[in-house]
Amino acid sequence: MEQYKRPYVPEPAIRRLPWYLACVSRLRAKGVEYVSSTTISKQLNVDASQIAKDLSYLNIKGKTRIGYEVKQLEQGLDDFLGFDRCHNAVMLGVGSLGRALILDSGLSRYGLDIVAGFDVDPSVIGTDIGGLPIYDISELAARREGLGAEIAIIAVPFESAPDVADLCVKAGFKALWNFTPFHFKTSPEITIENTSIYAHLAVMYNRMHSR
Repeated sequence: MEQYKRPYVPEPAIRRLPWYLACVSRLRAKGVEYVSSTTISKQLNVDASQIAKDLSYLNIKGKTRIGYEVKQLEQGLDDFLGFDRCHNAVMLGVGSLGRALILDSGLSRYGLDIVAGFDVDPSVIGTDIGGLPIYDISELAARREGLGAEIAIIAVPFESAPDVADLCVKAGFKALWNFTPFHFKTSPEITIENTSIYAHLAVMYNRMHSR
C-alpha cells in the first residue's frame, strides 16, 4: 500500500490556514455551500491570489465561477491542520495563565486536550483545576507516558523556564508550546513554538506610538 505523503506547505501559509478555516466554518454554520477566494479575501484582508495559492498546497482547488465547496474545504483544512485529531498535552505551571489555558474549552475544538497540570507550589499539588489533576513537577517523567502526552505547554516564571524545558526533553516530549519570554535551544527532533505575549505587546505599543 502506498504511504501517504504529507504535502509541503511553507510555514507562513500554515499560519494563515487557521484563518481560512475559521472563515469557512462560520459560512458553513450559516448554510453557505460555496465560497470564492475573493469572498474569503474580503473577510480576512488577505489577497485572493494568496488564498488560492495557499490552498493549492493542499491540492484544494475551486471550481470556475462557483468557488470552493465549503464543507469540503473545511474538512480539508481540518485534516491537514490536525484540528480533527486529539493531541494530549500537559500544563507546566498552573498560575493565572496556566489555569486559564486549562479552563479554555475552546482548545479542544482545535485538537488540544490538556490532561494534567504540573507545578512546584505545595498549595496546588494534589488538587485539581477543572477536573484535571495537578501533580508535582518532579513526577513529570514518570507520568508522561501514562498520560499519553507528547506536548508540554510551558507557562512557568521566566527564571524557571530553562530548567523546565530540560525536564520536558528528558521526559520525552515531542513538542513544547512556550509561553515564557525565554527561547529554548534543544535538539532538532523537538518542535518548539514560542508564543510570547510580551513580544506581541511590544509590537503593539510600538505601532501605536509610531503613528
